[in-house]
Amino acid sequence: MSSVVDKLAVDKVEIEPETSADVIPLTDFIRDFGDGLLEAVQQQNPPLYDGHPDLMRDQVMDALTRAPFPAQRDAVQALCKLLVEQNEPAAILNAEMGTGKTMMAIATATVLEAEGYVRTVVISPPHLVYKWRREILETVDNARVWVLNGPDTLAKLLLIKESLGAQEHEGPEFFVLGRVRMRMGFHWKPAYTIRLRYGRVCSTDNDSITYVQKEAYCACPKCGSLVLTKGEDGRWDNPVKPGLFPANIRLKCRAEVDGKDCGEPLWTLMRPEKRQKSRRDLVLEAMCQIPTIGPKTADRLVSVFGEELLQGMLADNVYSFINLMDEDGELVFSDKQARRMERAMANLEFGFGQGGYQATEFIKRYLPNGYFSNLIVDEGHEYKNDASAQGQAMGVLANKVRKILLLTGTLMGGYADDLFYLLWRIMPQRMIEDGFVYNSRGSLGTASMSFMREYGILKDIYTESEGDSHRTAKGKRITVRTAKGPGFGPKGIARYVLPYTVFLKLRDIGGNVLPAYDEHFIDVVMTDDQAEKYKAMESALTAELKEALRKGDNSLLGVVLNTLLAWPSTCFRQEVVKHPRTRELLFYSPSMFVDDELMPAEEELLRICNENKARGRRVLAYTVYSGRRDTTVRLKSLLQHAGLKVAVLRASVDTSKREDWILDQVDRGIDVLICNPELVKTGLDLLDFPSIVFMQTGYNVYTLQQAARRSWRIGQKEDVEVYYLGYEETAQIACLSLMARKIAVSQSTSGDMPDSGLDVLNQDGDSIEVELAKQLLAA
Repeated sequence: MSSVVDKLAVDKVEIEPETSADVIPLTDFIRDFGDGLLEAVQQQNPPLYDGHPDLMRDQVMDALTRAPFPAQRDAVQALCKLLVEQNEPAAILNAEMGTGKTMMAIATATVLEAEGYVRTVVISPPHLVYKWRREILETVDNARVWVLNGPDTLAKLLLIKESLGAQEHEGPEFFVLGRVRMRMGFHWKPAYTIRLRYGRVCSTDNDSITYVQKEAYCACPKCGSLVLTKGEDGRWDNPVKPGLFPANIRLKCRAEVDGKDCGEPLWTLMRPEKRQKSRRDLVLEAMCQIPTIGPKTADRLVSVFGEELLQGMLADNVYSFINLMDEDGELVFSDKQARRMERAMANLEFGFGQGGYQATEFIKRYLPNGYFSNLIVDEGHEYKNDASAQGQAMGVLANKVRKILLLTGTLMGGYADDLFYLLWRIMPQRMIEDGFVYNSRGSLGTASMSFMREYGILKDIYTESEGDSHRTAKGKRITVRTAKGPGFGPKGIARYVLPYTVFLKLRDIGGNVLPAYDEHFIDVVMTDDQAEKYKAMESALTAELKEALRKGDNSLLGVVLNTLLAWPSTCFRQEVVKHPRTRELLFYSPSMFVDDELMPAEEELLRICNENKARGRRVLAYTVYSGRRDTTVRLKSLLQHAGLKVAVLRASVDTSKREDWILDQVDRGIDVLICNPELVKTGLDLLDFPSIVFMQTGYNVYTLQQAARRSWRIGQKEDVEVYYLGYEETAQIACLSLMARKIAVSQSTSGDMPDSGLDVLNQDGDSIEVELAKQLLAA
């Protein structure tokens, strides 16, 4: 733990005995003395961007089809100054949800293109790929957008490779890549020829007659040399027979041809489908995805216009397809059809290619370094994990570009190592300079732990127990384990966050742009029977948990916590709690409410929905229980019985089609949309739902912060109200309290400071699950 943290910890101990009259909240202190402090800080650390814009960059933004707001312009100016004039490899745009990060990123890429940083690759969540394409085309007049997210990704990458050195596109060029497609592997199979080779010499027992037997071996299809593998002596001299060719590794030919290694790949791409579809079938299948076009209409269009013409339109210019004319010059589709098709086709891509290949692997191997000058990483916090495939794939792309722009609304979730691997991927040179390098085993684990000790919170926990030695009567054994805690020290913020980050809050956009935003925390009182059953359940499960922990059994921890969190919201069905290993029955509760009987939280939800309907407002209701403990079906039934029109968004709706699906439901006149917050936590603009109700929140700070701001975004005209419901005196209220503490920590790296600066460190904090368990066991 750093000395700064130690000092602050001492300060905290010293001020605890003081009365409240002697303590000034940090926010009040900043308000009263902020001007003098700001002047001193600016003298000692002058800001990189002082509010005076670069005129050339302003002219580039003036030429955009959609003009950025003044606060957005300042953010773009600051980012470009950091990347170009300071020549930093990466910048972070830590902007609150709804401030227009996509718009600012597009404007930044356009300005960078004017500075000579051509071609921008965008990594996007899969359901936002086509939103990126739409916003780029709506913002930059002469932009060209490649979508590398469909089955034609390999064909497009090959086309890009073949065009190296050709005439450049006049204007910004964007390559939008879905993060799932980015890391996906591919299907392949061994590729070799058969070569007959003389084998062993055979003879008969009674004669001297011998004969030579020919055997089949695998050979390189290019040079004809036999494929050799390593023998037991370590030498590459074992020829391979066809039935024994390795199918789990991709080999290359190791033979020398004219003094050079052959290097021919001994594998080839393959499609998983058993049957290759004809062009006509592919075109028919593609057209049937479009609204208002069925199999008969598709077959008629192919018969009239031919599959080659239609394929070209669908692949390259969908608007030509929408405006298709017959031989008499009449439009084939009506205006109503055209409107529906245009909205749907903004989220569709039609693939007619054959084969697939991991996009990042292709870029790494076959495109030169710097071909893409810029990398925009949307929802950058999603790439923070060490061993995640998408994090490693992002790191590959980061090494191929000159400048990186990371977009996020929640830079960290409370722990210092949330930032470590993210920083290592976007600015490895800076991390190496600071001594965070690979160890002798090629791992960054040691460096990550050092980063936590230097800038974060690590707790060394000592446990004393009876030792195995009986040489003395007082023999003890002390074991030590290290656990991480939430918090990021001020030295880390000053070193790794402030110099590279541009902050933007919705309140900075301007009072005329966004309406009011209010949050309401509602303690719901349980019925007498419900409260009595909950207390009995809590007492019984807590006793079982304490006994299990005493025996060193931690397997009950998750079961007990999840049950106590879920039961108040799901007690309309019976609850059976069993030990996960022994299957012993720990507690049983019959259903407390019949199908048409409203529970207290459901009554509160219905009241909110009715009030909003009377005001002409729609409600977005979040429930985290949409799987085994599903509550969505019951909520829909109860609200419909009360006269409301309700829709439920499920995970079965494809990510790329969720925005359009929600718009269809709005067109049908729904009053309430029910869904799991995980399904809409990023990117979607739910402006039609100015009221949001959390029936539960779950544990994830990222998800909560993102989902709460789905409708308070640029373009919202109505005041936004967010309600958090929790049953009084239950684990749900404790969870809400802990989530608020974690959010306070995460805001310390988002440009906000809680009332007390010491709260930012939160030195005694654990994960929400552990904190809940501590409260439960202490009760």
